[in-house]
Amino acid sequence: MPLYDYACPRCEHTFEALVFDDAEAVECPQCHAREVRRQLSVPAKPLTQPAPLPSACNSSGPPCGPMCGRFRG
Repeated sequence: MPLYDYACPRCEHTFEALVFDDAEAVECPQCHAREVRRQLSVPAKPLTQPAPLPSACNSSGPPCGPMCGRFRG
C-alpha cells in the first residue's frame, strides 16, 4: 500500500496518507487545506543480520525465561 509523507504549507503540519491513485485528493488533517506537498521519503534500510536474543537477565524483575540465571538458583 502506498503510504506517502505530506507537508501542509498553510499550517506547516506534516502527516502520512494512504494514496491509491495519483488523482486522489489529499487534504491536511489539521486545517483541511487541499494544497499539500508530497515529501521525499527514503525507505528504511533492511537489517543485514538479526539482533541476537538475550540469553540471560540480571534484573530484579520477574524471571525472563528458562535461560534466566535466576532459575538456576
